[in-house]
Amino acid sequence: MSDRTKFQAPRGTHDVLPSEALWWHLVRTIEELAADYGFGRIQTPGFEDTALFARTSGAASDVVHKEMYTFADRSDRSLTLRPEGTAPICRAYVERGMHRDPQPVKMYTLAPMYRYGAPGRGRYREHYQWSAEAIGSSDPAIDAEIVQLYHELLRRLGVTKWELHLNSIGDANCRPAYVAQLNEWLDAHADVLDEDARHKRATSPLQVFDVKNPEVRDALESAPKIGESLCDECREHFDAVRRYLDVYGVPYVIDATLVRGLDYYTRTTFEYIGPDENVNSTIAGGGRYDGLVKRLKGIDVPATGISIGVDRLLAGLLARNAEPPETFDGPVVVLVLDQSKVASSQDMVQALRAAGIPMAAVGGDRPRVTTAP
Repeated sequence: MSDRTKFQAPRGTHDVLPSEALWWHLVRTIEELAADYGFGRIQTPGFEDTALFARTSGAASDVVHKEMYTFADRSDRSLTLRPEGTAPICRAYVERGMHRDPQPVKMYTLAPMYRYGAPGRGRYREHYQWSAEAIGSSDPAIDAEIVQLYHELLRRLGVTKWELHLNSIGDANCRPAYVAQLNEWLDAHADVLDEDARHKRATSPLQVFDVKNPEVRDALESAPKIGESLCDECREHFDAVRRYLDVYGVPYVIDATLVRGLDYYTRTTFEYIGPDENVNSTIAGGGRYDGLVKRLKGIDVPATGISIGVDRLLAGLLARNAEPPETFDGPVVVLVLDQSKVASSQDMVQALRAAGIPMAAVGGDRPRVTTAP
């Protein structure tokens, strides 16, 4: 390989530089908020067995059907780069025996995820996601807290232009009867479905509402909605979530077609919609997924969570010229102009570091001092 070869990051990926103050301010704000709400940090591997995502996300989901980075390793095992954070966290919950801990177990991860798609502003193939999960409680108060968690993040960041969409998609008790009604309607309106909608219907009928084609979406407005078929328990749960959100002062609109794009959701689903009228409009989303842990190891454990696209949120902050607060977080700089004194200055530098003062020593005949937040 020639020394003149130019290396570049792959298309759809990006570097985060020390000088990108707003990015690091956003990360610190997320970490502080998670701690304030009692979420402990978890880090899962960058790749998992492909079956984990195929079993939990569903074959009809865009993630599994179109977007996963899947490969065979040298032992011919099928592995997939982590496309989302919830399934790996649930896998760790089961594998590490956390169902024996006090419930709910509240965890979050802030890590890169990988999905093949068309790159754009705030939309990368390697993107950063904050996933916050509360596993082990069916209390609707937990649903509301998860929803309000992001509301509080936006408040701390000074973001005011957003809309919360909310829905309930029922559970295993009431959804089968609704799916029968939906299939009857889809049979009678097969001509309005495009190829993507037909694929989703064949594997998971409820996912037809997650199509992107605006003409299909408009046609589906006349289809029966799951909210009309909720059982008493699901309706009571949803009413309670709404009452808690009212107490929190979090405004929302009911979106009867909101199903989210993964198969594991039950009951509460929600999305925060930003001002962009395009594929970047959803800046966060989540909901309840009571059956996911059971799919992994037969343990019937309720759970709820939220996933937040950090890059997309950052793009929104940059679009409105947001700036981080003017606080000094960088190190004290010892500027050594005389090269012969660099070694002797280290005693002072190390003593200050030991006292808890961040220090950076700069030497040389052409020193250039930069500090990062």
